[in-house]
Amino acid sequence: MAAPEGCGPSPDARLDQETARWLRWDKNSLTLEAVKRLIAEGNKEELRKCFGARMEFGTAGLRAPMGPGISRMNDLTIIQTTQGFCRYLEKQFSDLKQKGIVISFDARAHPSSGGSSRRFARLAATTFISQGIPVYLFSDITPTPFVPFTVSHLKLCAGIMITASHNPKQDNGYKVYWDNGAQIISPHDKGISQAIEENLEPWPQAWDDSLIDSNPLLHNPSASINNDYFEDLKKYCFHRSVNRETKVKFVHTSVHGVGHNFVQSAFKAFDLVPPEAVPEQKDPDPEFPTVKYPNPEEGKGVLTLSFALADKTKARIVLANDPDADRLAVAEKQDSGEWRVFSGNELGALLGWWLFTSWKEKNRDRSALKDTYMLSSTVSSKILRAIALKEGFHFEETLTGFKWMGNRAKQLIDQGKTVLFAFEEAIGYMCCPFVLDKDGVSAAVISAELASFLATKNLSLSQQLKAIYMEYGYHITKASYFICHDQDTIKKLFENLRNYDGKNSYPKTCGKFEISAIRDLTTGYDDSQPDKKAVLPTSKSSQMITFSFANGGVATMRTSGTEPKIKYYAELCAPPGNSDPEQLKKELNELVSAIEEHFFQPQKYNLQPKGD
Repeated sequence: MAAPEGCGPSPDARLDQETARWLRWDKNSLTLEAVKRLIAEGNKEELRKCFGARMEFGTAGLRAPMGPGISRMNDLTIIQTTQGFCRYLEKQFSDLKQKGIVISFDARAHPSSGGSSRRFARLAATTFISQGIPVYLFSDITPTPFVPFTVSHLKLCAGIMITASHNPKQDNGYKVYWDNGAQIISPHDKGISQAIEENLEPWPQAWDDSLIDSNPLLHNPSASINNDYFEDLKKYCFHRSVNRETKVKFVHTSVHGVGHNFVQSAFKAFDLVPPEAVPEQKDPDPEFPTVKYPNPEEGKGVLTLSFALADKTKARIVLANDPDADRLAVAEKQDSGEWRVFSGNELGALLGWWLFTSWKEKNRDRSALKDTYMLSSTVSSKILRAIALKEGFHFEETLTGFKWMGNRAKQLIDQGKTVLFAFEEAIGYMCCPFVLDKDGVSAAVISAELASFLATKNLSLSQQLKAIYMEYGYHITKASYFICHDQDTIKKLFENLRNYDGKNSYPKTCGKFEISAIRDLTTGYDDSQPDKKAVLPTSKSSQMITFSFANGGVATMRTSGTEPKIKYYAELCAPPGNSDPEQLKKELNELVSAIEEHFFQPQKYNLQPKGD
C-alpha cells in the first residue's frame, strides 16, 4: 500500500536515503568505516541515533557529540554547515569578499572519529576560501571571546568559534557571531538553517584543506589580535600602583582548556604577579582527566586541585575558567579555613559594584549617569537594579543568554551610551564592552585587581559583598531544576499555571505567598504593564513564566533549550536596612518549597528532582 500523500518517505526509507548520501559524500575514513560497519551489522538502533535527525542550527549555533552521522559533529556536517553559512552571508553582505570572516577553535579532539576543533576550523576556512572570501584563521587555540573581539576590531562580516565550552569531552560546537560582534539572534538562525539544507552536497574543493595553506586569502591574526586585546584591556586597570605592591596571592585553573597563557598575559597587562597555575590542569587536554565535568559552575568538585595548591602556596583567591575561557568562577579562603565559592549572582554583584565605583572615580560629572547602563539576564539577580536605583544609572534586563545582552549592549553603544557591565547567573561576565559577549579572561584579572584593592582596606571579597548588600539591600538567590523527558508533560505543567484559577487565569497565591505580578514570555502577557503586554521579546517555542511576590520575592520557571530540564530561579530582594540574611534565607526556602509543591507538583507530573 502506498504511503498517504503528504507523509513523505517512511522513517526506514529516510534512514536508507541519509546513509546512502553519507556513503557517497564522506571522505573521512574513520566516520565512513564506522557507518559501513553499522550497516553491515544491520544495527538499526545505532544508525537511527546517527542519522535520525540533523543537528538543529539554533541561535547558539550547533552543539552535539562528535562521531558519524548527521546528528553529530564531524568533518562532513562541518562542511555542510559552513557551506550553508557561507551562502547565507553572501546574500546578507555585498562586501563579504572585501571584509571576510574570523575562525578560531578550542582544544577539543575525538580520536575515534578523527574530529577535533582544529580540524573543523580548517575545513570551515577551506569552504570560505574556495569561494574567494578572506579568512582570519587563528593558528592556535584561543578563548571564545577573542572571536567576537576580532569581528568588532577588524570590522569583519562574521565569526565562527569551534567549541563546546564546558560540555562533556565527547561534545563539540559551532558558535556564530554577526558583524556587530554579538552572537546571532533570530531570524539569522532560521536563515542559516535553511541555507544548510540547500547546500548539503560538498563543493568540489570542500575536503582539500591543503589549498588554504599558501592561499593569499588566509590571514593569521593571532599575534596582532593578542597584542590589541591586551592593549584594550589595560584601559580597565584602575589601580596599577596597588597591583604592583599587592601581597594577595592567586591560584588559577584553566581546567585543561585554553585559558592559561591568556590569563598569565592579562595579569602582566595589569602589573600583577601572574597567578600560580594548577599544574595538572594548565595544559590543554581534551580528555579532561582530573574532573568529572569540566565546568567550574559545578563548584567545589572542579576546584579540589586548586584548593590544594592554594593551601600549599598560601593563596587566598582561586580563579577558574571553563575550557574555552568565557566563564569565570571565583573562590576565597575564609577566616574559618573553609573555601567559599561565590555564586554567579554574588560575583555579578561584586564586579558590578567595582566597575561602577571605578568608573565614578574617573567620571565626576553626575550628568554622565543618565547615559550609563548595566544589563543582566532576566533569571539573574536583581542586585544591579538596586544599585542603579540608588546611584542613578540605568539598568535593563534581557532574555536569558549573552546573545541578548551582547546585541542590546551594541544598540546602546551605537546610541552613544556607556555600557559598564553585563552578567548572567551562569558565571558569565562582560566587564569590558570591547567584547560583546562573556569573557573569562578580562573577568579574571578585574576580579584580581578588585581583591588586591580591597586588601589595602583590610577587606575580603566576602566582607565587601556583605557591605554591598547592607547598602543596596540583601539579594538572596536559589536556583535548581527538575528533570522531565516528556514534552507533553512539560506543556501540561505550564498550561496548568495559565489556567490555575479557571480558564486563562493565573494563580493569585502560591501557598501562603501572595503574587503581585506575572509575566509570561511564552504568550507575551505581563500584568504589570498598562496594556498587559510584555516588553521583552516572546518565544512560543520555549516556556517561561515569572512570578513577583508581595514579599519582594521573584521566581522564574523556564524550560532549558539544551537539556530535558524545567529550571527555576528564585530571589528574595530586601530593601536596604533589612539585614538579617538568615531570616531572609529561611523565607526564601519557604517560598521555594511552596513553588515546588504548588506549581511544579512533582508527584503529579512524575518529575525527577536534581541529583546532588
